[in-house]
Amino acid sequence: MGSAAEFATRVREREQVVGYWVVLDAPPATERIAGAGYDYVVLDAQHGLLGYEGVLRGLLAVDAAAGLGAGAVGVVRVESGEPATIGHALDAGAAGVVVPLVSSPAEAAAVVAAARYPPAGVRSFGPMRSGLRIGPDPAASNEAVLVLAMIETPGGLAEVAEIARTPGLDGLYIGPNDLRLALGAATPDDPAFDDQLAAALTQVREACDAAGIAAGIFTPSGEVAAQRLREGFTFVTVALDLVHLEQAARAHLEVARDAVGGGRPDGGS
Repeated sequence: MGSAAEFATRVREREQVVGYWVVLDAPPATERIAGAGYDYVVLDAQHGLLGYEGVLRGLLAVDAAAGLGAGAVGVVRVESGEPATIGHALDAGAAGVVVPLVSSPAEAAAVVAAARYPPAGVRSFGPMRSGLRIGPDPAASNEAVLVLAMIETPGGLAEVAEIARTPGLDGLYIGPNDLRLALGAATPDDPAFDDQLAAALTQVREACDAAGIAAGIFTPSGEVAAQRLREGFTFVTVALDLVHLEQAARAHLEVARDAVGGGRPDGGS
């Protein structure tokens, strides 16, 4: 069974870790995913279909899997960099936060401060559930909790080297869809911006390398995750429970339909 402190050490040492992205408020499913062998599970409180209670249930599910011998920890992609939002996720027992839309060194510094207790930061003391998982001692919590800033805006990309050097920041995390839009694409999958996106990914990764922090990225599949790991990313997430559920359902349906007439529900041609 892993712990938040152990996971934080692995990430800060830039050991490659692989996680999974969850948007559904479905604790039994989250528990099974957490027990599948991933290093971490991210609960998406920004765009996911789960509110605070869903995040809490998801973290309980991840920890239930850990109690059965799995090593995953629960991380939360929070709604924003607001201190209350970050503190709420950490109080619920998150081992770390992924903070969206960080566009400047000042914003990155504020995010770090929101996740750390004084004197290192401004986090309000109220370890409701985290006191059971991470420990109520402020200094221990500061060491055990990870903070990753998302680079997905024009400003964030322009200042990525300075953001990466923010004291106390554990890593940068790329949202490729938003980053492609930030580069000028009309859609998140516009192939005309493949080269620009590839250059931006390299820019962020090299900024992390120079600062000695983790380089993270969201990926849509195990194949893409493996590619990013080979490129040198260290914190790679495979997505996405809702999408994978649909993909699996469609794949099985196609196989079954083949037996009743070439894919048509009525058996027609």
